[in-house]
Amino acid sequence: MIPQPADQIANRKGRGDGRPPRFDRDAYKQRNTVERCINRLKQWRGLATRYEKTATVYRAGLLIAGIFLWSGSAR
Repeated sequence: MIPQPADQIANRKGRGDGRPPRFDRDAYKQRNTVERCINRLKQWRGLATRYEKTATVYRAGLLIAGIFLWSGSAR
């Protein structure tokens, strides 16, 4: 969940309607890490366009891209 702007929180107090927003900082950090990783993987054209027709070849490309990203030698 994305944190609420301060002005929205201030206007909501005292009204009592609706469910108060929850913000789990740890869950947001993990989600952000996963989204950044996916965006880095999408830089590989074959992964972004799903050009490979079989799941095995796509998975192999995903693993190779992951190895390159993990080792730090990506583009």
